[in-house]
Amino acid sequence: MSEEPARIPADEELETVAELSKRRGFFFPASRAYGGVAGFYTYGPEGASLKRNIEDSWRDLFVTQEGHMEISAPDVMPEPVFEASGHLDGFDDMIIECPACDSSHRADHLVEDATRIEEAESLPIPEVEALIAEYDLDCPVCGEALTDVPVEEFNLMFETNIGPGTSSPGYLRPETAQGIFVEFPQLKQYARNQLPFGVAQVGTAWRNEISPRRALVRVREFTQAELEHFIDPETDEPPLERVADVELTLYPADEQEAEDGGEASDASRTSSDGSDGTYLTMTVREAVEENVIASDWVAYYLGLARDWYDRVGLDMDRFRYRQHLSGELAHYAADCWDAEAELGGDWVEITGFAYRSDYDLSKHGTHSDEEFTLFRQYDEPQRVERATVDPDMSVLGPEFGGDAAAVADALRDLVEHDPDAFDGETVSVEVDGEAHEVDTAVADFSREEVTESGEHITPHVVEPSFGIGRIVYSVLTHAYGRDTVDGEERAYLDLPAEVAPTTVGVFPLMDKDGLGERAREVEADLRGAGFAVTYDDSGNIGRRYRRQDEVGTPYCVTVDYDTLEDDTVTVRERDSTDQARVPVAELPATLTALRAGTTAIDDL
Repeated sequence: MSEEPARIPADEELETVAELSKRRGFFFPASRAYGGVAGFYTYGPEGASLKRNIEDSWRDLFVTQEGHMEISAPDVMPEPVFEASGHLDGFDDMIIECPACDSSHRADHLVEDATRIEEAESLPIPEVEALIAEYDLDCPVCGEALTDVPVEEFNLMFETNIGPGTSSPGYLRPETAQGIFVEFPQLKQYARNQLPFGVAQVGTAWRNEISPRRALVRVREFTQAELEHFIDPETDEPPLERVADVELTLYPADEQEAEDGGEASDASRTSSDGSDGTYLTMTVREAVEENVIASDWVAYYLGLARDWYDRVGLDMDRFRYRQHLSGELAHYAADCWDAEAELGGDWVEITGFAYRSDYDLSKHGTHSDEEFTLFRQYDEPQRVERATVDPDMSVLGPEFGGDAAAVADALRDLVEHDPDAFDGETVSVEVDGEAHEVDTAVADFSREEVTESGEHITPHVVEPSFGIGRIVYSVLTHAYGRDTVDGEERAYLDLPAEVAPTTVGVFPLMDKDGLGERAREVEADLRGAGFAVTYDDSGNIGRRYRRQDEVGTPYCVTVDYDTLEDDTVTVRERDSTDQARVPVAELPATLTALRAGTTAIDDL
């Protein structure tokens, strides 16, 4: 029997998990034979299996059970995609370069490490520069003073060229979302032009981080599992009743802003890291009714994801939802909440839940030649006033030459979005950055009543974006524990059977007298039944148990001399170390029930 497990100290936690991960094959720095490069990791045999199982669990809920579709888009996309999305101009971090050793650092991270400020990236650059001067911050590499060193913006995208030469620039995608948005004109057909519908993608994203750090937390290549849920904001409502009673731990923006000198809300509680009580504990229903979460759709996904995090092994006492402050909102987000896990005493974002409104589809609709809208049918035809223009090309041609057609198109676009612009004697439109004045009479502006059966709308987007690598790291960290079994200390991973890299270890008590041959037969039968199995006949049985405990294998099966007599084996559970005898013929069904939680080891 095992004694009560003990959590290791926070200052030892991440170093311990990193050592375990390298030694037992969860993850380790890539390309070490050539000196390695920061921000790239290889998932070993155990880690690749754990990562794949977490991805499959995510698909099971957010694709299969929610009824969404899944695609796989290219990692490399042409430059116009990111011009439209805003990433070329707005996907930046703050960089400061040491004048003495030329090393580069995230300026906001330096401030966070030296102060109590948790989200320095939400601050403007002048304020970050002032904090560096106020705290006399030095270069972490060489100790050179960084006061008066300018902080600049650094675009995080990896640039490449598509094909030979430099005429077709492209970028490695910094998020998988754009691969979904640019294919919306095709995807809406698969959805039969009916809202709402969701499109998921699990794939690699790339960000040229200034200073990768903390293992899988800040890397340059990572896996995202993203869902883009397209909705009609006027008519589509989420099925909140499914998650209404799910309890959430919330850290709203106003509570964060009130933390320094302000009093916490009456509904708050003390956080798990011992800081002042600033969290709100409430159900999804209460959070919506009290307008703590403004978007019903975001609230729905917070509730749905909360139980999934628990399902894959996160410690819910070390978990919270934190609302973005206004200064840190992404350029596309109307509101955003992060799921955060506590790792080594710090809070780390593992998922972002954003209401992206119609930003993305509108941008791609403006910059491309495709339609990024859907037709909404009215219940009954309606008489509406419609503003139109019919530009006189006989006048525009001589006046604007080769730009005439573009000026006419600009007039047609303008009348749709701002018909009041035609109220004066002239109207101004922009073509390739140059303004052109056109007589309103030449534009032939008019208003008329027409009967319409519907209208074209640009859907809004709700996006849960999961960082799979950070979730893997969080699950490993939260699952790690130490306890004492029969007077001997052991280290183990309390991984749920659903995501554990291996479901069952098969051991012969000794590799003689036919025990090894019978154990191999049991192993083959379990593999044939679909279980992830490992076979181990090295060392004493207690040591083999410890090896499997340390990588999170939930069950071990031992073939012994009784097996040769009555064809039963010993099944041992990892957490309790309890054991039971099970007939070999019933072993697959028994392990299936144990893994699903419909049977406990005590029931055997």
